[in-house]
Amino acid sequence: MNIESNQLLLAFALTLFAGLSTGIGSLVAFFAKRTNTRFLSFSLGFSAGVMVYISFMELMPQARELLNEPALLLAFFGGIAFIAVIDFLIPEEENPHEMHLTEDMEKKSKLKRMGVMVALSIAIHNFPEGIAAFTAGLNSLDVAIPIALAIAIHNIPEGIAVSVPIYQATGSKKKAFWYSFLSGLAEPVGALVAIVILLPFWSPVINGVVLAAVSGIMVFISIDELLPGAERFGQHHLSISGFIAGMLIMAVSLLLT
Repeated sequence: MNIESNQLLLAFALTLFAGLSTGIGSLVAFFAKRTNTRFLSFSLGFSAGVMVYISFMELMPQARELLNEPALLLAFFGGIAFIAVIDFLIPEEENPHEMHLTEDMEKKSKLKRMGVMVALSIAIHNFPEGIAAFTAGLNSLDVAIPIALAIAIHNIPEGIAVSVPIYQATGSKKKAFWYSFLSGLAEPVGALVAIVILLPFWSPVINGVVLAAVSGIMVFISIDELLPGAERFGQHHLSISGFIAGMLIMAVSLLLT
């Protein structure tokens, strides 16, 4: 499979953008006294809608053209198992996928250690997300751009989860920002691993396996993290409205491209 250098660079740039958006969460934590739960609820629901729609309406149909049915299902559920194992191995208290409000974080003890551990946890979680965003970019920028945006939105509360305890423990906004910002580097690192390991052996079959596995990863993230987070941060109907809006906008944008 021939991949042009421009396509490679654009896919990597999108992954870098998605990962480093944790820094945005850090800035939000510094300048907002309380979390805007209604906006966050809608945004997380929106991200989930984008991911689920792309997974089942774009990535899985493409993977099905390249794989037989057993291989397709194995890759899809393998992607789910991969991200689920990562999620299971990280303690709930330090798991960035277990959402915490800014004001809740300020009440916790051992803040600096918690902030560092959350930063490491985010790095572990973001690694497969980086592979997902990057490989999606190799197939279609029309799909990769909304995936990168959706990942970027859901990285914002993760950035808050890192920066608040670090800032409360040290009093340094600079240190809190850099911990948050650097924790997102795991996503471009995931892209680099994909370049080194996957690209030399890239073929239609590997492409299909990656597409199906990425679908599984994104569906799990949507169900396990984004939708529960959206429900916790706001009203039920607001999160569902965001979810439907995400699917609708993706459907329209793909229809027009």
